[in-house]
Amino acid sequence: MFNRMLSAFGIGGPSVDTVLDSPHAVPGQTITGQVRIQGGGSDAEIGQVVLSLVTQVETERGGFRGFGGFGGDDEHGDVAEFFRMVVQQGLRVPAGQLVSIPFQLPVPWETPITAVGGAALPGLSVGVRTELLVAGAPDKGDLDPVLVGPLPSQNKVLDAFGQLGFSFRGADVEAGRLPGVPHELGFYQELEFFPPARFAGRVNQVELTFVATAHELHVILEADRRRGGFSSGGDTSGHLRLSHQEAQVTDWAAAISGWLAQVAERGQPNPAFGGAAHNPAFGGQNGHNPAFSGQAGYGGQPGYGGQPGYGRRGFDHDDHDQHGQRRGAGMGGMLAAGAAGAAGGVLGGMAISSMADEFFGDDEG
Repeated sequence: MFNRMLSAFGIGGPSVDTVLDSPHAVPGQTITGQVRIQGGGSDAEIGQVVLSLVTQVETERGGFRGFGGFGGDDEHGDVAEFFRMVVQQGLRVPAGQLVSIPFQLPVPWETPITAVGGAALPGLSVGVRTELLVAGAPDKGDLDPVLVGPLPSQNKVLDAFGQLGFSFRGADVEAGRLPGVPHELGFYQELEFFPPARFAGRVNQVELTFVATAHELHVILEADRRRGGFSSGGDTSGHLRLSHQEAQVTDWAAAISGWLAQVAERGQPNPAFGGAAHNPAFGGQNGHNPAFSGQAGYGGQPGYGGQPGYGRRGFDHDDHDQHGQRRGAGMGGMLAAGAAGAAGGVLGGMAISSMADEFFGDDEG
């Protein structure tokens, strides 16, 4: 957290410090805390106290990134605000006094996952930004990092990746929307994995994207097939839509393994992907997830009950034969076993620092 002097009042003016009750959050829940404004040498009038959620989003200059599109060297990261809320209006801060404003900040369902098992994923960042409007102009305030863990339904899919022997490669947040998927936000997250050893030489990597709503979860997979011999290579995509309740009893390991086997052999996804019989005994892993090289599974989150199921079964698919090269992941490889927490913390901190630099500009220090 930062304790910043409000520049609009000059030296001796009030300072703002936002304190979160917990650094952990989950989509669909709320972040709670207090905005604390310490009065300066004289009374201060503040028009609005505003909180927002921001993240680092990769955009491509001069082009459009579509479903399965490849990036280029002209990609760059921008700070994107994806939720904004006024928590106080018409506030008077007496000289030398502390004013505390409690808040409850909703976390949108599509908020990117930035932590698994409480450990930060490298290169990803979500933060709570504080702005105070003084004399009609925004004044830079606080930027506090938040570790966003997966929903229980998302965690079931991640558990399956660990069971099957996938290795985490990297992740980013891409500007744009996926066709056929309902979006409220103007971006989507990609989690990149190296495939299990048995698919070596046939599949380069697999990308996983979640798009959640209050009642449903969209799971999008994309396999990057190797090009060689007479193979056309390219990308093969699959899309499954189901309720959170269904996602928690689906045998994801069987569904993902079967789909990827079809992709590796013939370049065509298994139409039964996601349509396997529900297996209530499939509980996933509550602890160690080998896909994240030793990071513990994210636990303790409330489940979802009573959502109606979605009638459609099977997996929509979309093949792409691309001739460019995919932009490399931020890590460039899987996290080292036993050092995942440290690596995630360092790189996650770097991402937050970069985001803070862009937000505060020359005033940051």
